[in-house]
Amino acid sequence: MNLHTFYAGAARPVECCVVGTGGFGRTFLAQAQRMRLLGARVAVDVDAATAAAAFAAAGVERRCIRPCATAAEAAAAWSAGDYVAAGDFALVAELPFDVAVEATGRPEPGARHAALAIAAGKHVALVSKEVDSVVGPGLVREAAAQGRVVTCVDGDQPSLLIGLVSWAEVLGFDIVAAGKASEYDFVFDLGTGRVDSNGHARQVPALADHWSVAGRSAADLVAVRAAALADFPLRAVPDLCELGIVANATGLSPDRPDLHAPVARVLEVPDLLAGREDGGLLAGSRRIDVFHCLRRPDEASFAGGVFVVVRCADRASWSLLQEKGHVVSRSGATAMVWLPRHLLGLEAATSVLDAALHGVSGYGADHWPRLDLVAVATTDLAAGTRLAMGGHHHTVAGVTAELRPAAPLGCGAPAPFYLAADRQLTRAVRRDAPILVDDLDLVDETPLTTLRRRQDAAFFPVADR
Repeated sequence: MNLHTFYAGAARPVECCVVGTGGFGRTFLAQAQRMRLLGARVAVDVDAATAAAAFAAAGVERRCIRPCATAAEAAAAWSAGDYVAAGDFALVAELPFDVAVEATGRPEPGARHAALAIAAGKHVALVSKEVDSVVGPGLVREAAAQGRVVTCVDGDQPSLLIGLVSWAEVLGFDIVAAGKASEYDFVFDLGTGRVDSNGHARQVPALADHWSVAGRSAADLVAVRAAALADFPLRAVPDLCELGIVANATGLSPDRPDLHAPVARVLEVPDLLAGREDGGLLAGSRRIDVFHCLRRPDEASFAGGVFVVVRCADRASWSLLQEKGHVVSRSGATAMVWLPRHLLGLEAATSVLDAALHGVSGYGADHWPRLDLVAVATTDLAAGTRLAMGGHHHTVAGVTAELRPAAPLGCGAPAPFYLAADRQLTRAVRRDAPILVDDLDLVDETPLTTLRRRQDAAFFPVADR
């Protein structure tokens, strides 16, 4: 499709407010300065100075940036054509922009921002997967009731993967698996035995003996590589979170609650993430999973991209495609089609334009709370422990995550990971046990818990609760 034609009906630029000016927000602001169809004159962060600095970093002249401490100041700055920098979304929610881009990555503030935006009649581009994993389907439904759109965004893997999965389905492909590469590759120097990943290096010479999948089963290869790389993390909460969002939009499901997450070379993906009957890891089809890209230093990265593994129903066609360089499994039963990119805010504008100009959400029409990302203790946790969320990937010490069937908040239900984050335990939780809703201090109602209870009421019959 020629996108100039697709967006030709825009009578004016779509105006945005970026809430959260970290990596995603900054890249979005920077690209907006280069786009004819998009405006981004409002930014919000923990304080107005931080938001103003993000505008400056995006190339906006400082004389055009107006830090604002009140709604009146924000309205005056907007009317003057200035760039509005604020420390609270409530101060700018009523300005006449079209789309709020929620990119804080913080569950409670993000839920508040999304709710305020919908109440103010705005569309919402929901970048914050932490919010999405707890209340995404509910937000979509509440916005739709007011004629507005909540959408995921291209630039992040969930939206790109939903797009790739739906593309494959429309074309009639039989999907065996779909997923993404993890954020960080395992870069292996066969000559020195050194492995580099996410700024950490180890000598792992034994990995050379497990470089090829030839002559061994998928399960054995994955197990020996995992053992060789045991000093590196092989599960990441953000990966599970993003794939849970995809499952809620597409109906795909995990083969196991913590995913297989194999360490794999790109050409091995259709071998490993295939059904057991074809020599792979999976007990069924239409599975979601992640792989850690194993490569040499001189090989291209998968770049955290997304993929689908499809069944080669027409072997002659796939034999032809294999000759053209497409990745087909050794058995010839499966093949991988992939998109090796996710460009953060640099490519997010298409989703924003789709929402504002066409009223279309990237989640699709069947967005449902099928799975919850639930919190599971990795060590004994004492009563009174605060489950403090921190770090670049917004993790919680002593807690991991699994994808389990969604359930309404209530007695005996596992707690959604990002609902538990920053909460205090009211009772001890044993290692390997899920953290239950009853284990948390949820006395104070918050935007996130309010939205979740409304989502539960909308999607789960009273008899289920």
